Amino acid sequence: MVVDDHPMWREGVARDLTEAGHRVVATSGEGRQAVRVAAAARPDLVVLDLQLPDISGVEVIRGLRAVLPEVRVLMLSASGEQQSVLDAVKAGATGYLVKSAAPAEFLDAVRRTAAGEPVFTPGLAGLVLGEYRRLAGATDGGARPGRDDAAPRLTERETEVLRLVAKGLSYRQIAERLGLSHRTVQNHVQNTLGKLQLHNRVELTRYAIERGLDDD
Repeated sequence: MVVDDHPMWREGVARDLTEAGHRVVATSGEGRQAVRVAAAARPDLVVLDLQLPDISGVEVIRGLRAVLPEVRVLMLSASGEQQSVLDAVKAGATGYLVKSAAPAEFLDAVRRTAAGEPVFTPGLAGLVLGEYRRLAGATDGGARPGRDDAAPRLTERETEVLRLVAKGLSYRQIAERLGLSHRTVQNHVQNTLGKLQLHNRVELTRYAIERGLDDD
């Protein structure tokens, strides 16, 4: 689904997605309408503009996650400001790309976001990870939460993959590091999400950082 208030841009993005083999199930130019339409169309992925005429893209993300908890959102915005990125990710966006990105970069971001991989315009991934670490430290005055016995038990391989997720590595980088296939890494991440009852890799990264796995 494509949500953008500029008709030419919206139609252009939808056309590019269709030509690349994706099925566009709906488009919308307003935030509240987008949430209603998404509830009926049930898209797997929403390409969403940050600035909309009625409500902000951040509010749309919250609305989308309320009706479709598993939906993945790629924010496509003219703004690369740090606060805009952080607000979108905290609301549940899986990725954030500026509109100046090349078409090939956009289509790659769509593919990776659809696979549950967080995608950010170059230079923004470190910002997001840094914010997660700051929030994790603020949770309890800087102390890392303990690995309590009540936490779901992960396999050794799942924990290994989780550590690399926390370090900000992509699926492809994790696969190369561990000598696994890209699909195997995806399966480990999906299994871990299920065990931890989390919705996407962004939440998984936050979980791992809160437990200090990025420092291991």
